[in-house]
Amino acid sequence: MNIHFDRETYFDAVRHTLFGGSMTEGQVVGQEAILQVWEMRLPSEDLRYLAYCLATTKHETANEMLPIEEYGKGAGYPYGIPDSETKQTYYGRGFVQLTWRDNYAFATQRLELTGANDLEWHAERALDPKIAAAVMFVGMIEGWFRPPNALPNFFSDIANDAYGAREIINGDKHIIPSWSGGVSIGKLIVGYHDHFLAALKKASGVPVVTTEIVIRVQDGKVISVMIDGASAL
Repeated sequence: MNIHFDRETYFDAVRHTLFGGSMTEGQVVGQEAILQVWEMRLPSEDLRYLAYCLATTKHETANEMLPIEEYGKGAGYPYGIPDSETKQTYYGRGFVQLTWRDNYAFATQRLELTGANDLEWHAERALDPKIAAAVMFVGMIEGWFRPPNALPNFFSDIANDAYGAREIINGDKHIIPSWSGGVSIGKLIVGYHDHFLAALKKASGVPVVTTEIVIRVQDGKVISVMIDGASAL
């Protein structure tokens, strides 16, 4: 199955529902990279996966939608010290933070990156939007970041848990930031996820299912119930 997202439809939707009516060039560039990599790799046909990755990106990058470096660049942590062999420093980089040399090496092997894109020997390449998108997709689907938490555990035929899915990246879903108006991190990301999912469905031609229910009442009694034009009584 090939999935292609109509960019005009997608960006028109998220511009208004998630970015206050306008977007920076960086926000567009980052989302474009994420969509392109999904279309090329198609790691799953479940659009909830992609919507949750986009929602996570919005939170983790503080709305920038571009790969970022860890604040402080690992200062005070062993991974903040340059490796004696590679001369690289493996602090957090990406849409979601990839840290430690072993993880940079594993991502390189798993994504079949070579040459100048080898993350173990060229750690800064983790900031390339397309590489960062691939790390995020495969890492969140396979549960690299906080095993065994992975997207299939929270989105499946029997599960639809965008709140619990925060465990894939961080156990902070219950925390209420000072700037959030009383909304927890987990619930903020649920809201982002729902808007991204609606935009993706609209942009990919997947119908958004709605149900029309018409109830007629006469003399205080229900006399008819119509669901999508068919009688339910």
